[in-house]
Amino acid sequence: MHVYSQKLNKNKIFQSAFRKVNCYDNSVTENFFGLLKQEMYHGNTYYSFDKLQESIEKYIVYYNENVLKRNLVK
Repeated sequence: MHVYSQKLNKNKIFQSAFRKVNCYDNSVTENFFGLLKQEMYHGNTYYSFDKLQESIEKYIVYYNENVLKRNLVK
């Protein structure tokens, strides 16, 4: 890792994370996109980027306003 970091620095490339990561860092995002693909994308055909973007935006509103988050419930 040290050699890799030196090579990045030499080429003026800077890492955004300075700590060791673990598999849980991205799990919330991975879960969301898995649900999005499963619930609104699979089985549908989008013939334009605008329709796909509109569907994704509607799903995000639905997810944020209607999907009960287990980790928020005590």
